[in-house]
Amino acid sequence: MRRKIIDTSADLMYRQGVGPTTLDDVVTASGTTRGLLDRHFEDKNALVAQVVATQIRRVIDEQISDIGRLSSLDDLRTWRDRVVADTRRRHGAHGCPLGSLAMELAEHSEPSRRALAAAFEVWESEFGACLRRMRGRGLLDVDADVDALAVGLMAALQGGLIVARVTRDADDLALSLDAALSRIQAHSATS
Repeated sequence: MRRKIIDTSADLMYRQGVGPTTLDDVVTASGTTRGLLDRHFEDKNALVAQVVATQIRRVIDEQISDIGRLSSLDDLRTWRDRVVADTRRRHGAHGCPLGSLAMELAEHSEPSRRALAAAFEVWESEFGACLRRMRGRGLLDVDADVDALAVGLMAALQGGLIVARVTRDADDLALSLDAALSRIQAHSATS
């Protein structure tokens, strides 16, 4: 039941936001009782900490698996197309689960901010590993700063998702990612 409460809370907080999601919302959506919720979680902050951990695990596991298979600019473009298509299906709503949590919690919960910062670092390092694979295959110049390119790719992704969330239009995400991929392509060994 604890796992169901956390998973339900993670889904609610992703769709509604952390602040607007009440413990009564969690009780109703999870089909539990307030007593059971209180038995598992001291307060909403304790539940939010578990939601943050759950969303980090979900997103990072998915991203490590997905990005871990990328090793060329064509692979990155295919990844970009999937991200844009997924965002378009949602009409830009909700954005990235980690980005959404970061926007709400970074100024109010230092433990959540630190956990999210570490998760973004892992995610960014996966982009860096992809770019290193490309460099190792001779697809990027040997002097390409893959760490800076990875930061640019992460910033383009998160920034594009935020704009798409506000405008409800995935085109801005597509343009943002295209700019980051163009920067990577500028360091292509064949350009």
